Amino acid sequence: MDQPLKEKKKGKPRILVAPLDWGLGHATRCIPIIKELLLQGCEVWLAGEGRQKELLKTEFPELPFLDLPGYRIVYAKTKKGLLWKMIQQGPQLRRAILYEHQWLKRMVKENHFDAVISDNRYGLYHSDIPCIFITHQLLIKSSAGKWTEKVLQKRNFKYINRFTECWVPDLEGENNLAGDLSHPPKKPNIPVRYISLLSRFTSYSPSGDGGKDHLLIILSGPEPQRTILENKIIKDISHYNGTAVIVRGLPGSASLIPSTNMLLFYNHLPAKELNDEMMRAEYIISRSGYSTVMDVMTLQKKSILIPTPGQTEQEYLGEYLMKKRMAITASQKDFSLTGVLSKAGSFTYIFPSFPDQQLMKLSIDELLRIVQHK
Repeated sequence: MDQPLKEKKKGKPRILVAPLDWGLGHATRCIPIIKELLLQGCEVWLAGEGRQKELLKTEFPELPFLDLPGYRIVYAKTKKGLLWKMIQQGPQLRRAILYEHQWLKRMVKENHFDAVISDNRYGLYHSDIPCIFITHQLLIKSSAGKWTEKVLQKRNFKYINRFTECWVPDLEGENNLAGDLSHPPKKPNIPVRYISLLSRFTSYSPSGDGGKDHLLIILSGPEPQRTILENKIIKDISHYNGTAVIVRGLPGSASLIPSTNMLLFYNHLPAKELNDEMMRAEYIISRSGYSTVMDVMTLQKKSILIPTPGQTEQEYLGEYLMKKRMAITASQKDFSLTGVLSKAGSFTYIFPSFPDQQLMKLSIDELLRIVQHK
């Protein structure tokens, strides 16, 4: 642990928040939840490792942090190799889930947590305290056919049903962002709450340069695909006549790419600076990871989404959002900056209106009521 044990204050619920380590999105979408918990007088502790830890410690340097190993899944270099790579890592994943469950038992005993909020970490359930599981994937898409989706859903629900509640960062009904992923015909047996979109960003008129022909490129996700896309982007962007900011998604990294007058490179930007850059951009180019999608839709910015090859969730989201005219989708394999910008210029973007985070606040209210009555 990075900080010494703090004495528990009377009347202040001690809540542990722990996001998964697959990309930064699980950590970023926990930020509005952490802020609301702090507003409601909770004592919040965080857990994780690596880039997720760097990001959360940048945003909340004052909060206690527990080291908890991630699942450390490695992605294949090719789309075809991804399914086999994931199957190979199945035993490792199960060991990681078992480890974090035993870890949580020790942490609850040592640190007296009143509740846990787990973003997609399947082992963070406990029989003595309320444990919330956050996911937008109640249906896991598979490239191996519908029968495998049923098998995956059964296994997914087996873990989810061990929690107290499942919070889904989306809306019920037709006006939703994740389609079949968050609205399957069959749901888990535990209560499911749709808590609206989770974004740490707000919409406003930015100061400074930007506007037409100014791009924001946000790189993220697991290796080696993050680097593969970065290399493609750098090759294309060197011929671009406008300006661009490239955020590499590498918090804490010492590796640097030199900037120019037209191109600015950052390994990572804190929330306020990234919010500014998103508002300045004419187009945002990023992965179609769900957390990034929630950010873009919250700000109602024109986007070009590039799914991680073989990551069926991102591929589905890209197709779904393009069909609803919320975003343009481009494949990484055939990516051309000139081509996608030409396509975006003639595309009619349609942004539905999404409510604020009131549903998330109400869900936290209810969780704290349960904690207080235990």
